[in-house]
Amino acid sequence: MDNKHLSSSNQQDPGYGHGLACRIACEQLSRIDDMEQLCLRSGAGYQVTEHQGMITLEYLNQMCQIILPQCYISVPDSPAEVSLREKILMLHYLVQAKGTPPTGKLIAYKELPEGANYFPTFTRRAIRPVIDHFGKEPDRLLTSAEKLGGHRAGHGDAAVTINAFPRVPITVVLWRGDDEFPPEASILFDSTVASYLTPEDINVLCEIIAWKLVRYAQPGIS
Repeated sequence: MDNKHLSSSNQQDPGYGHGLACRIACEQLSRIDDMEQLCLRSGAGYQVTEHQGMITLEYLNQMCQIILPQCYISVPDSPAEVSLREKILMLHYLVQAKGTPPTGKLIAYKELPEGANYFPTFTRRAIRPVIDHFGKEPDRLLTSAEKLGGHRAGHGDAAVTINAFPRVPITVVLWRGDDEFPPEASILFDSTVASYLTPEDINVLCEIIAWKLVRYAQPGIS
């Protein structure tokens, strides 16, 4: 059962759909025989104790632990619980990772397989919040992105690259608006991103990043 079917077959009950998607992804992960190779491909760590295995995976500047075979996911250094959507993304990333080396060539969402079909939704969910909250003050994007481990990139009027996962760098670019033109934004990916996540997963991931950036831009939020 593919991700598209999972997301479309339960539109009236998104919580059920996410729960089902998480269980399926967990089952896929548990069926993988060589966890060490999986971790090499994904840039994750792996260790085994007497009764269980543990994958350590960096996600948005936090080190997450995935306990196997239960697929219990936690962030030891954070009191916050990992959301169900983020758990699904982590599991999908691990299962789908091919270990393809980065090319350094940046591509837009439209250039992904099926990216043109998802682009209107991608724009609404991921790009629009960035424009609305940072378009008039691009420098605020840089400060906010630092809390996600982001660093300055040389594009537009302001740009940051954030390592969502070890093999998935995401670059957010802003162009400042003026009296004549409204602000614009773009989100770019290494050309190998489809070796790690589907366009739908990328859509969800970028929406999460966009709203984390907005939240971290608020005074007093760390």
